[in-house]
Amino acid sequence: MHLSGVLLPEGGTRDLWVRDGRITLDPVPGAETVSRGGFVLPGLVDAHCHVGIARGGGHVEDLAAAREQALVERDAGVLLLRDCGSPVDTRALDDDPDLPRILRAGRHVARERRYIPGLAVEVEPASLADEVRTQARRGDGWVKLVGDWIDRGAGDLGPLWPDDVLADAIAAAHAEGARVTAHTFGTDALPGLIRAGIDCVEHGTGLTEELIGEMAARGTAVVPTLVNVENFPGFAAAGEKKFPSYASTMRRLYASSGAVVRAAHEAGVPVFAGTDAGGGIDHGTIAEEIRALHAAGLPREAALAAGSWAAREWLGLPGLVEGAPADLVVYDRDPRQDLDALAAPQLTLLRGRVVTPSR
Repeated sequence: MHLSGVLLPEGGTRDLWVRDGRITLDPVPGAETVSRGGFVLPGLVDAHCHVGIARGGGHVEDLAAAREQALVERDAGVLLLRDCGSPVDTRALDDDPDLPRILRAGRHVARERRYIPGLAVEVEPASLADEVRTQARRGDGWVKLVGDWIDRGAGDLGPLWPDDVLADAIAAAHAEGARVTAHTFGTDALPGLIRAGIDCVEHGTGLTEELIGEMAARGTAVVPTLVNVENFPGFAAAGEKKFPSYASTMRRLYASSGAVVRAAHEAGVPVFAGTDAGGGIDHGTIAEEIRALHAAGLPREAALAAGSWAAREWLGLPGLVEGAPADLVVYDRDPRQDLDALAAPQLTLLRGRVVTPSR
C-alpha cells in the first residue's frame, strides 16, 4: 500500500509505503494508494486500561467479551494498549490480527481487603517480592502494585506497603526485566514508591511539588487518567457517611488534579495518556483523555504526543520510521491544531492491513 500526507510528528507532506506489514520509505512498485492528503499519526496509545474487567467491576464472562473491549479501542484509533492489571488471561488474543497490540502487567498486587474484591492477587508484605516476580514473568514487561487504598481503620486513604518491602519488590521486578507501576490516589504512599525506584505512577493525584521534582530527576512517569479522576466527587459522595475523612480527601484531590498534571509536565515529568477503561470507564475514550490533558495545561501537541508517538516510544514501539510496524491512523485535519479530529479516524492501518470499524 501507499499513503501520501503530512507525517506526524515531524510534519511536511511525504509518501510512505507498506510492505509485509511494515513501513518503508522506499517506493513499492504497483502499491495501491489508500490515502492521500490526510494527517498520518502513529497509532494512538491507551497507556492505562484493563482488558477483561467488566463494566461495574469483576471480570468479563469470556475472551469474546474481552475481544469486544479491544475492538472498541481499535475503532477509536488505539492500536497499542498498556493493560494495567486484569484478572483475565488475555494472551490468547495476541494471535488475533484485528486487535491492538496489548502489553500486560499481569494482575494487580494488593494486600488483603485493600482493593476492589476479585481483581487483585492479595498477599502480605513478606510475600510481595515473590509475587512481583511471578507477575513479572506473566506480564509483558510491567508489574502493577496497588500503592494506596482506603484504610478502613483510619477512615481515609493509606499506603499498603512498608518502604523496605517496596524497595525489595521493585528490585525483584527490575531483576526480571520488568518495570513497575503503582495505583495511588493520595500522597502518603508516594515517597516510599518513588524512592524505591518505581518506574511510573498511575493517577498520581496526591503528588506534591517536592515529589514532582524527585520524579523529574529520576525520570519517573505519570499516567493521570483524568477521565477517571472525574469520578472522584462520586466516590466521595458514596463513602461520605461511613468515611467522612476519605470523602474530604477525594474532593481535595479532585480540585487540585489539573494543577498537579500541569506542574508535572512543566517540571519535565513524562506524562502519558491513559483512560483507566474497564470497570467504571468505557473503552474507546482516549480522545477525551488527550483533550483533558490539554485542558489541564499541556500544550496541544504535548497532549497528542502523550497518547501517540511519545507513549509508543516509552513502551518500546517506534513511530512512522523505516521498518516500523505499520500501525497508523489518518485524519482529515491536523490533530496538532484540533484535538477534536481524533474522534473521527479517516483510515486505520493495523499490522499493515486496512481495518474497518467493528460496528
